[in-house]
Amino acid sequence: MIVAGSVHAEQRYAVYESDSSFGDVIDGLKLAIQERGMYINNVMHMDEMLERTGKDLGMDETIYTHAQSIEFCSAVLSRKMTAEDPVRIVNCPFIIAVYTLPDEPDTTYVVHRRMPADETNASPVMREVADMLEAVAEGAVSW
Repeated sequence: MIVAGSVHAEQRYAVYESDSSFGDVIDGLKLAIQERGMYINNVMHMDEMLERTGKDLGMDETIYTHAQSIEFCSAVLSRKMTAEDPVRIVNCPFIIAVYTLPDEPDTTYVVHRRMPADETNASPVMREVADMLEAVAEGAVSW
């Protein structure tokens, strides 16, 4: 297992790497979400959608070998977060993506948006949200 805190795009994203298979990491992500008492709303098969639309648009390059995004919710965190600032509804649902790249078949990536530092520094609930996202992503790559 490799857990790398490599950061892309000015620290807007947290990217983790694993040498486990895509299937194992997806299963690990689902388990990490569920064992924290959160509900999975949707599993989006991004690889299939991008492949299909790419062909329709004349863009035939394969971006991902596998790619899924999982939307999930914590009723407690969502309630606390939006009660503190209603605009934070934009953070619901939480999303973590898992993908593999055609030229890196032995690496599975897990990525989520980072909560802005000014929010996590000023708000205990936003620090809790950021910590939850990190813990769930780390749980996924620990497989």
